[in-house]
Parts: sequence; C-alpha cells; structure tokens
Amino acid sequence: MALLAPEKVTGIIPLGTSMDYEWERTRSLGCWNGPADLTPSIDAWTTTKETPEFEPGEEYSDFLIDSGFGKECEAETRKFWNNEIRVNYQGDNGRRTIRMAAINLRERDGLLGWLVYFKCPVLWLHGTANPVYSVSNADPDAQLKVVEGGQHFLSFSHPKEVDSALIEFLGKYGK
Repeated sequence: MALLAPEKVTGIIPLGTSMDYEWERTRSLGCWNGPADLTPSIDAWTTTKETPEFEPGEEYSDFLIDSGFGKECEAETRKFWNNEIRVNYQGDNGRRTIRMAAINLRERDGLLGWLVYFKCPVLWLHGTANPVYSVSNADPDAQLKVVEGGQHFLSFSHPKEVDSALIEFLGKYGK
C-alpha cells in the first residue's frame, strides 16, 4: 500500500521481520532457513485425496510456537496455541489452509529493496532474541529500534516496549 497509494499511508511499523526474503545471505546472518524448515511439512501435506481426519501434529505447532514465542515459551501459552493450531487446521480444508500458510512462509517476497521508494516514515521494531530473523540482518539505513530479549512475536514478548514506540511514532507522524 505504501508503494501503490503513498498518499493514504501515514507510516509503516514492521515488527520482527527481516524485510528481506529468505536466501543464503540471510541464513549466513543467523536467520532461519524457511525452505529447509517448512518443506517437509508442505510435502507431507501435499495430496489430491480427501483428508477429513487431518490435524497438524504437535511437532509443527511447536515449531511455530518456538519460532514466534521462543523455545522458553510458558507452558500455558504453548498449550493454548497447540490447541488453537490443531482446532483451526482440521480436516481437508484445514490441511490445505495450513499448507498454503507454510508455502507463504517458505516462499515470501522481500521488501528490503523497496524501502528506498517508501515516502512515509518506517519504524522497524526488532527483538534480539528473535529466532527467525537476526538483528544483524536488519537494514542499517532504516529507523531500527532494537528491543533487548524480544522474540519474533515482539508485541507478545515485550508489549510495553512496543506500545511505547508505537505511541511515540504515532505522536510524531500520526494525523
């Protein structure tokens, strides 16, 4: 939207993203390996046969939880999200949906090369404990705010820091 209708976008606030696509350079900087991590599940879920009994395994749910909340995620949070993922992705439609989501994670496009064309301010929030994207992968030319100990799901792991940065950003650039 910031590229297509810049007059309508006041600012962009990405959280916990590399802004780049997953490739050899990002992996060398400590980012995850989406193709290696996601392809086995995508392949296992690929079929043209009906799968009415499908439920994603806890192994995949734990992978998502570890990626977003960190491996030290509280047991109550882990239990909640394991159940939510299982319930939301049941049956044939659930299998197709979770497979599409995994493909999007594995093959997503990057935004890093487009940043130069953004006319609006960008506040990039990133945690130092993000297991998916490392701080060293961040664009040094962007307005980057690093949150010590922050996970990939930064607004969950450090809501006060995120809220404070958002309020300051909106106060400065909001209409």
